[in-house]
Amino acid sequence: MKRTFYIISLLLLIFLTSCKDAAPKSVTTVSTDSISKYLKYANDDSLTINKRLSFNNRAFKLLQNSKNDSVTRNNLFKVANRYFNNDDLNHYKVTAQYILKKANEASDTLSLARSYFYLGDFYEKSSVNDSAIYFYGKAEKIYRNSIHLDQLSNVYISMARIKTQSNDYLGSEVLLTKALTALRGLDEFSQLYEAYNILGFISAEIKNYETALLYFDKALTLVRDVGLDGAQHYQATIQNNKGHVFLAQKNYLKATAQFEEALANDNLFEDQPELYAIILDNIAYSNLQQKKFKTLPSPFYKAMHIRDSLGLKGSTIYSLIHLSEYYEQIQDSSNAYTMSQLALSRARVEKNPTLIAASLKQAINIDPLNASKYSVEYMNIRDSLQHVERIQKDKFARIQFETDEISMQKNILEEQNRTLFSLFVGTILIILLLFVIRTQRAKNRALLFRQEQQKANEEIYNLMLSQQNKIEEGRILEKKKIAQELHDGILGRLFGARLNLDSLNKIGGSDAESKRNNYLSELKNIEQDIREISHDLNREKNALINNFLVIFNNLIEEQNLSHAPVVNLKIDPEISFETIDNNLKINLYRITQEALQNINKYANAKHINIDIKKEVDTLYLVIADDGVGFDTIRKSRGIGLQNIASRAQQCKGTLKVDSIKGEGTSLQVTFPLKSGEISTKQNKIKHNFTKQWTTT
Repeated sequence: MKRTFYIISLLLLIFLTSCKDAAPKSVTTVSTDSISKYLKYANDDSLTINKRLSFNNRAFKLLQNSKNDSVTRNNLFKVANRYFNNDDLNHYKVTAQYILKKANEASDTLSLARSYFYLGDFYEKSSVNDSAIYFYGKAEKIYRNSIHLDQLSNVYISMARIKTQSNDYLGSEVLLTKALTALRGLDEFSQLYEAYNILGFISAEIKNYETALLYFDKALTLVRDVGLDGAQHYQATIQNNKGHVFLAQKNYLKATAQFEEALANDNLFEDQPELYAIILDNIAYSNLQQKKFKTLPSPFYKAMHIRDSLGLKGSTIYSLIHLSEYYEQIQDSSNAYTMSQLALSRARVEKNPTLIAASLKQAINIDPLNASKYSVEYMNIRDSLQHVERIQKDKFARIQFETDEISMQKNILEEQNRTLFSLFVGTILIILLLFVIRTQRAKNRALLFRQEQQKANEEIYNLMLSQQNKIEEGRILEKKKIAQELHDGILGRLFGARLNLDSLNKIGGSDAESKRNNYLSELKNIEQDIREISHDLNREKNALINNFLVIFNNLIEEQNLSHAPVVNLKIDPEISFETIDNNLKINLYRITQEALQNINKYANAKHINIDIKKEVDTLYLVIADDGVGFDTIRKSRGIGLQNIASRAQQCKGTLKVDSIKGEGTSLQVTFPLKSGEISTKQNKIKHNFTKQWTTT
C-alpha cells in the first residue's frame, strides 16, 4: 500500500520536472504561419488541448521540411516537449524517433543522447520499463563521455526511479550514488531533491527508517533553502513521505502532524489534486490506526471521489481497502465485506497483481468462510510477483549490456549476417587467443630458461670462488710457513750477526775486520732473502684481490692452449673488480666465453683482441677478430649472439656487432656501472681495431 503512494508521488515529480517551457497567459489568434508562433500557441494553457495539439502538429510539419541544423533539431525538441506536456505520448514518441534519425544523419551526439532520453521517458510513462531502461542506457553511454554532467545525472535518476518501482533497490542506490557524484558542484537542485527523495523511499522500504528520515530532511532543507519552482508542492510530497515513515514506526501522532502540515500547503488541491487525495487518505488512515473515529469515514470517501474523478483506478482500490478496514474496526461487518469485495472485483478488472494481493489480504480478514481460498490465491500471487521481480531485475541487467539498435531488428537475413560475422570474429579471437597463449608460454619458457641460466651462473661463479678460496687457504698456509721461516731463520741469523758485530767492536786488528766483512756479507744475504719473501707476499696480495682476473686469465690461457687463434688481452688497470656486482662479472665472463666459442667455430680467425676498459661510469667489453666476417643485415642472429644479447640486457647493457665479409668482426658490449641510462658522451665512444695483430 505505502509503496503505491511513494510511486504515485514519484510520478508527480516526473510530471513537474518534465514541463520544460513556460506557457503564455493568453493567445486567441494566429498572426503568422511561423514555427515560433505555432510553438508559442502550442504552449498556451488558455487554449483547449485540441487547439494546442493542432498548433504543435503544424510546427512539426514545418520542421520536417526544414534544413537539418541545430536550430531545427532544437525546435523539434520543443515540439516533443509540448506533446509530452499535453499527454500526447504517441506523437511524443514519433517526434523523438524523428529527432533520433536527424541526429544520426548530422552525427550530433548530444541530440542523439537527448532523443534516447526522450524515448526512455516515453517508455517509462507507458510503463514499459525494460525499453525505458534500454534507451536511458544508450543516453547514459553518450553523456558519460561528455561534459554534460547534469544530463548524465538526470539519466541516472530516471533509471534509478524505474529500478525502485521494480524493487531493485540495490541497483537504484548504485545509480543514485553515481548521480550525486555527477551533481557535485552543480546547481541542479531539482535533481538533488529527487535523488534524496528516492533514497529516502529506498531506505524506508528496507526498514532503515532513520536513514530514510535523514534523506527526506535533506530534500526538505533543499526545498526550503533554495526555493525551487513549485516548492510548496515539493514540500508537501516530502512531508507525506515522512508521514509514511512515522506510520511504519507506528508513531501515529508524528505521522498525522506531517500529513496535516502537507495538506495545509496553499493551492495544493487546485494544482495537485492527486497528491491532495493521497495526503487526505493518509490522514484518515493515521486516525484510523489511533482509533479516532470521530472524523471518519468522510475523508476516505472524499479522497476516493477525487481519485475517481481523476481516473486513478488503482488509488481508488486502496481507498476501498481503507474503508473496509474502517468498517471492520467499528464492527460494521456488512459494509466491511462490501468494501472488501468491491476492492477485489475492481482489482481483478485492472488485472494488477499488486492490487489483487492487497485486496485479498483484506478479504482474508473480512471473509473467514473463504479465507483459505483467498490465502491460497494470495500466496500464489505473491510468489508470482516475486518471480516477476526477479525476471525484471535480470532483464534490466541484460539491457545494461546492450550496445546498438541492430540487435532489435528481426530481419532473418541480417540475423544470419550477424551470426556469420560473430562466427568470423569468434574464430579470429580464438586464433588470436591461441597465438597470445603460445607467445606467453614461449615468453614464460624463456624467462624460466634465463632464471635457470642465472642460477647456473651463480653456482658456477660460487664454485670458482670456492676454488679460489681453497687456493687462498693454501696461500695462507704458505704465508704462515714463510712467517715461521722469518721468525726462526732470518730473525735468528740477524740476532746472531748483531751479537757477533757487538763483540767485534771490542776487538781490534785485521782479524776483527775480516770477521766484520764476513758478517756484512751474511747481512746482505739476509737482505736478499727478505726482499724475495716481500716480493712473494706482494704477489699473493694481488692474487687475493684479483680473483676474477685470475679466473678470466685462466679462460684466455685455456683458449690459447686449445685453439688456433692467438688472444691479445688488455684490461684497464683502473677497474676495481672487487666493487663490481657479481652478476655483471658472471655475464662478462660468459659473454667472452660465448664469443670465443663462436670465433673458434665460424670465424677462421688467426688473432683475437679483447679489450676491457672503463670510462666514467661505463664498462666496455670489445672483442674483435680478423676472421671471415659475415653480413649483419642478411644473416639472422644465431643462438650464440642471442645469448650474448640476453646477458647484456640482464645487466641493462647494450650490444653492437660490426662485421664485414673478409675483414673480420667486432663485438662491443656496454655495461652501465650505475643505474640509469648511459650518457650521450659515453654512447659516442668508439673502439677501432687495426689489422696490426699482436701475439701474447
